[in-house]
Amino acid sequence: MFIIEDTRQKKEKHENKHRYWVGSGTPWIRSGLPFGDYWAAPDVAVDTKQDIKEVAVNLCGNGKERKRFRDECDKAKTAGCMLVFLIEDKHYTDIDDLFGERIWIHDGRIISGDSISQEMYSLQERFGVRFRFCSPADAGRMVVEILEEGGNASTDRVGRSSPKTVGIRHLEKPQAVR
Repeated sequence: MFIIEDTRQKKEKHENKHRYWVGSGTPWIRSGLPFGDYWAAPDVAVDTKQDIKEVAVNLCGNGKERKRFRDECDKAKTAGCMLVFLIEDKHYTDIDDLFGERIWIHDGRIISGDSISQEMYSLQERFGVRFRFCSPADAGRMVVEILEEGGNASTDRVGRSSPKTVGIRHLEKPQAVR
């Protein structure tokens, strides 16, 4: 297996992942991707999120941000690809940890953890995406594990079985799908 990293990822912000991959002998290249930040073609992609605040903005922010996020989920589903959102946040281990929480986002608004988790469960049902959590220090290892297991397996902490992934039937060159 080799990992494809999206060229929109800022190299300097993901050095811990790169160090892990080099140390573990996992080959990786950078290329434009139609969705996700990391991909093990053809059937699983990982989109990393800096923390739960970024996810809160994606799911409960303005209409444009929500539409962009849902469009990405829809592209993955249409391509037959399992899209896993890996949330790098040491304070949470699964979706249910968010219930009862209050998340302060960058513009000073507070978003209920209940709203975020309900939206996550809804997106899992509608688009077949998954949400996984890890500490930032474990992100490189987790990307590899998720890509190797196809987004499924015992570390899928949502308490629901993941759908089977299927190969992509047709996808133009990633650079052309923007």
